Amino acid sequence: MSFENIIVEKENNVGIIKINRPKALNALNKQTICELIDAVKDFDSDKNIKIAILTGEGKAFIAGADIKEMKDMTPLQAKDFAFLGHKLMHSIESSTVPYIAAVNGFALGGGCELMMACDICIASKNAVIGQPEINLGIHPGFGGTQRLPRRIGSMKAIELLLTGRNLKADEAFDLGLVNKIIDPETHMDDVKKLAESIAKKSSVQIGFIKELVNKGMNVDLKSACDLEISYFSSSFATHDQKEGMTAFIEKRKAGFKGE
Repeated sequence: MSFENIIVEKENNVGIIKINRPKALNALNKQTICELIDAVKDFDSDKNIKIAILTGEGKAFIAGADIKEMKDMTPLQAKDFAFLGHKLMHSIESSTVPYIAAVNGFALGGGCELMMACDICIASKNAVIGQPEINLGIHPGFGGTQRLPRRIGSMKAIELLLTGRNLKADEAFDLGLVNKIIDPETHMDDVKKLAESIAKKSSVQIGFIKELVNKGMNVDLKSACDLEISYFSSSFATHDQKEGMTAFIEKRKAGFKGE
C-alpha cells in the first residue's frame, strides 16, 4: 500500500504513521484523511500490529485542517469534509489497536481532535495544543466540541473553545490532555519504548481493555461493570490467560500469543 501524504512503518509489533506534509505543517486535507483511514484499516487487519504511534514529520504534529482547501467549501462540501474527519476519528477509537499520539510541535484544530481520538498522548516540551477555530469564524468540526469537554470538563473546554487560546505542553498536562511531557531530543525514542513495552502484553487483553474503557465511558456505571464482567469471564477461554497465570506460578516470563 503506497501513500503520498503519510509514511507508514512497521517495527516488530508496533505500527507507526507519520503525517508527511511538513511544508503545510501537516495540515489535514481530504487526501491525507483518506490515507490515514486506509492506514488504520491496514493495521486493524495485520495481526502482528499490537499498538500504533501517530506523529508528524517536521516541526508540527498537525497544525489543523487545510484552510486553503476549506476556504471556499459550500455547506454541503463542508458537511462531507466533517463526515470524513469524524470517520477517521471513529476508526481510531473503534480499532482494537491502541494509538499513541506522539505530539511534536503544533497540535491545533484537527490536530488536537486527532490527538484526543488517540488512547495515549505523549507530548514534546515544544508542543502547542488547542482548538483555535473560532478565530476563523467556525467551530471544531471533527469532534472537538465533544471530546474536549469529555477530557477536561465542560467549563474549561468552553473557555478554550470560545477564546481559541492555545496551550503549552505543561498546561495541557495539568489539564489531563497529555499523559507525559518529554524532551524533544528523546521524544520519539521514548514513545517507541513505551509502545514496545505495551506490545509485549497480551494483544487480546490490549484490545479488551481499550474496548471496555471506550464503551464504558458512554453507558451508565452498572452497564459498564456488567460489560467488564462479560469480558473478564471471556478472558478465561483464552490461551493468554492460561499462559499468564501459569507463568506467574512457575516464576517465568509469559509467552503470550494473542489467542
